[in-house]
Amino acid sequence: MQNIHETRLLLVDDEPELLAMVEILLRQEGFVQIRTASTAAEALRTARDFMPQAVLLDVMLPDGDGFTLFSQLRRQADIPVLFLSARDEDEARLRGLGLGADDYITKPFLPQELTLRLCAVLRRTYSVEEPAVTEKIFLGEMTVDMGSGTVMGNGGEKMLTAKEYALLSKLNENRGRIVTVDSLCMAAWNEENIGYDNTLMVHMRRLREKIEIDPSHPCWLITVRGLGYRLLKEAKL
Repeated sequence: MQNIHETRLLLVDDEPELLAMVEILLRQEGFVQIRTASTAAEALRTARDFMPQAVLLDVMLPDGDGFTLFSQLRRQADIPVLFLSARDEDEARLRGLGLGADDYITKPFLPQELTLRLCAVLRRTYSVEEPAVTEKIFLGEMTVDMGSGTVMGNGGEKMLTAKEYALLSKLNENRGRIVTVDSLCMAAWNEENIGYDNTLMVHMRRLREKIEIDPSHPCWLITVRGLGYRLLKEAKL
C-alpha cells in the first residue's frame, strides 16, 4: 500500500497557464512528485524517465492527439489516465473511455472536482488504505474531526486541505508547546524551511479562518515571533 500523495503524477497540456494552475492545485493538496509536459513527444520522454503512476492528459496537443499518446503511454505501463479536454462531445468522451481511460474531465472544471476524481481513481487503482483517524480536536465552539478532515461550528462545516491537515496534526501533537517553522515545513512539505516562509504564513492564515471565531484576533493558533506557532490548550483571552 502507498500513501496517495506519494503517487508520481504526469500532467500533459499545451496551455501553460492551465498546466501551472493544475500543478499548484495538486501541490497544495499534498502531491509532491509531479512532472509536466506540453507536447506528446515531451510527455513520452518524461514518462520513460519519471515512470509516472498516473497521468492527467489533454486531448488536443500541438504534435498529436491525446488518444494516440494514451495508447503509447499504456504500452509503456498500465497506469491510470484521466483525460482533460475542452471538447464536450459525447463522441470524444466515449472514445477516451472506450480506449480504457479511467476518467474524462471537461474544461473548465472546479478544482475540488479534479482532486476528488483523481484521488478516487488512485484509490481504486492502488487500493490505497488510509489509516483510520478518529481523534477530535476541540477549540471552543469549533470541533475538528481529524477522521474526516472537517471543521464544525460557527454556523457550518468546512473542509481542511491536505496542507492544513498536516499542519494542524503537527500542532496538535505538540499542543501547548511551540512548533518551529522548520518542523512545520517538514510536516507539510517534507523539507526544512527553504523559501517556505510566505507559503507557510498563507496556509496558517487560511487555517485560522477555519478554526478561529475571529481569525484577525486568534485565541487558539498563536504566532510565536521568530520561532513558529503554538496551538493552545486553553483559549487566549
